[in-house]
This record gives sequence, structure tokens and C-alpha cells, in this order.
Amino acid sequence: MYPSAALILPAVALTGAAALAGCSTAALAPDSSASPEAATASGTTSGQLTVLAAASLQGAFTQLATEFEQASPGVKVTFDFQGSQDLVAALAEGSQADVLATASATTMKAAADKGLVGKQTEFATNALTLIVPAGNPAKVTGLDSSLDSADLVICAPAVPCGEATNKLASQLGVTLKPASEEQKVTDVRGKVESGQAEAGIVYTTDAAVAGKAVESIPLPANNVINHYPIAVTKNAADAQRAQAFIDLVMSARGQEVLQKAYGFGAPAAG
Repeated sequence: MYPSAALILPAVALTGAAALAGCSTAALAPDSSASPEAATASGTTSGQLTVLAAASLQGAFTQLATEFEQASPGVKVTFDFQGSQDLVAALAEGSQADVLATASATTMKAAADKGLVGKQTEFATNALTLIVPAGNPAKVTGLDSSLDSADLVICAPAVPCGEATNKLASQLGVTLKPASEEQKVTDVRGKVESGQAEAGIVYTTDAAVAGKAVESIPLPANNVINHYPIAVTKNAADAQRAQAFIDLVMSARGQEVLQKAYGFGAPAAG
């Protein structure tokens, strides 16, 4: 079994490969047969673990943190779920954290280049999709002329989902004209869910989480995939406890939650 969390959740919620877009987001019950290694790895039974994680990870990491804490009485996991670029900036400015999990190799490299993290491990992948509000009021049919008269919302270029969106547009040879660019993928999803936007480009995991509030419109074949790395920070208060959480994320149980419950893709082989 693994330790879990008292959680600090932001106002907005989270967001695999396109093949996993239809996966259920129903929570999986804690696995009572899981290994106790993470629970004892820190050598203590009390303390706090602070995790900075990409907004798209909120649901999956919240569930895993609950299991982590249940297996380690007295341990509390707190989160900051933001755009990956903002998490790296906060860490660089002195924010204390034990674990950093980003939605792209680019943002994690930025953290590593600043000496903010140690060894990084890829734990998940994600792909993009186009979503519209339920009923598709603007009659959007894809990344085509139907978007000319629709309010399209995407992530800003500095955000991992924005970086991926730019790669997608370049690969497909299309020019996007967004009405706004957001700092978190969950903000893009939120605007489409609420009807503030008539289309948005998000991760397939976001489309799955939104459920019936949105409709997903398949994108043309592409190979744009975001790779999610995780690492213990250099200023971790308890590096062993931090590694124990990472071990949970990488374990069979952690991968089950990420992939089967939240629709993430498996980490790239090798």
C-alpha cells in the first residue's frame, strides 16, 4: 500500500493517447494488495509531502495521494496544480516542494537546467483532441473553415498543451485563430464546458473528464504526443518520501489509475 493526501485543490480540475480517449474516469478503489514499500521508504510515519503537478494530473494524482496517505498515517500530501511553466517558475523563485511532475519534457528540462530537480522519469503520455460544448452550437467539424466563425480557445505557447497545439498546427498545415490563449489546459476545458468558448484544443484526458458536457471531434492523424516526467526536487524536505510517491506513480497500481481511470497513455518505452 502507499501513503496519500490532505489536498490543496485549485478552482479548476484536471486532463493519453487518442486510443485511450474513451476510458472511464470512474475512480478505482484503493488496492489493498499493493506493496508496502512506499509506506516505509521515508523511514517515518508523519510529515508533509508537497507536490507541484501539471493541471492535467489533478484527478489522477489526487486519487493516488489519498492511497499514499492512507498507507502512511500522519503523512499529508499537498498539491499545487498549475501550468507546468508556472510550477517551474515558482520552484525557481524558492517555493518549497518535494516532487515536480510536468506535462512536457521541455518544462522539466527547464527545471533541470536551473538545477531544481534530480533524475527525471517519464510516467505518462497524452495526446490532443478538439472539443466543443454539448450539442456543438457552432457546428464545428474539425480544424477547418468551420472554426472561422467559432470562438476557439487554446493554451498559450509557453504551456505544454500550447506547445503541443503549435506542433499540431504546423504538422497539419493549418493556421489557428484563437479568441484567447489560456495558462492551463483546464482553463481551456472550463471555457468550453461553460459555453464561454465554442471550441477548444485540450488533452484527450480532459475530454474524458468533461464527460457529457463536451463533445470530442477527432483530429487528423498526427504524431504529437506530450511526455510527462516526474522528479524529486533538489530542495525536497524528505527525498525518500518524495521518491516513495514517485514509486507509487510508476507502480502497476499507479499506472492503472493513470491509464484506466483517467485516460493517460503509457510512458514511452525506453
